[in-house]
Amino acid sequence: MRPSSPAASILAAALLVPALSIPHAHAAPAAAPAPAAATAQPAPPANPNPVVASVNGEDIHLDDVRQAAASMPQQLRQLPPNMIFPMLLNQLIDQKAIQLAAHKEGLESQPEVKQQMQTAAANALQNAYLSQKVTPTLTDAAIQAYYDQNYANKKPEQEIHARHILVATEAEAKDVIKQLKGGADFAALATKLSTDKASAKQNGGDLGWFKKGDMLPAFSDAAFTLKPHTISPTPVHTQYGWHVIEVLETRTAAVPKLDAVRDEIRQKLIQQSVRDTVEKAVSAVKVVRFDPSGKPIADTPAPAAAPAAPAKK
Repeated sequence: MRPSSPAASILAAALLVPALSIPHAHAAPAAAPAPAAATAQPAPPANPNPVVASVNGEDIHLDDVRQAAASMPQQLRQLPPNMIFPMLLNQLIDQKAIQLAAHKEGLESQPEVKQQMQTAAANALQNAYLSQKVTPTLTDAAIQAYYDQNYANKKPEQEIHARHILVATEAEAKDVIKQLKGGADFAALATKLSTDKASAKQNGGDLGWFKKGDMLPAFSDAAFTLKPHTISPTPVHTQYGWHVIEVLETRTAAVPKLDAVRDEIRQKLIQQSVRDTVEKAVSAVKVVRFDPSGKPIADTPAPAAAPAAPAKK
């Protein structure tokens, strides 16, 4: 790491505090007291965004370092500021030098590079627009309203803890039930036979806790009729195949407190606001679609959502 200068140490102290004024590293010595008759002049304000480096005459400002700090991994943010500042400044200097070298060789004129730059610019513009429209909707009042509508006034729901074995045919499922009735270990059979590898290999077919609406209707209807420690007497058919289900436990899930679901609600509000923003933008433009041969095609509605999986995602 390059040695840090006194100026770097002073600036580093304010690195992650944008509102903090940055004192000059080499301030001039204090002037002698003015005569009493003279009117004192206020000191000029400190520059909140000073130049911290120059590469071939192109300036790097403190705000550039702050922006780089905002994207640092959490573990690196634990370092002392007087280490973070020179590390990020050196990184920005390296990046600037590479960019200047690339410009010198005219890489920005190469078709592939130009396309990548245009794509990056378009993505930045799109993200900025969505952020501008979505962020103001993420208020505490909006989160509270969503909670009141979707959580606070709902009755506690029943949940079950279950596991399953998924096979391709009804005959295979019936054979699994026969083996289980004969004393076979459920987890061992799931690991060996189940085609639902996500639950079979790691958890012996365990699906964890879920509510009725979390699964496909046929699967839930069968599972929620079973008592704890019982196995479905007949195979259960869904679009994924044939299931043998065992319910391990049941419980009534309490209505969660707002703080417990705040982040989840915020994500749902973000998704809804993004959808609304996109739909509004699309409705304001004329869209013409073409097939792969370039022939115009009639506008068609968006495809239906994919069916829910039998196991939680």
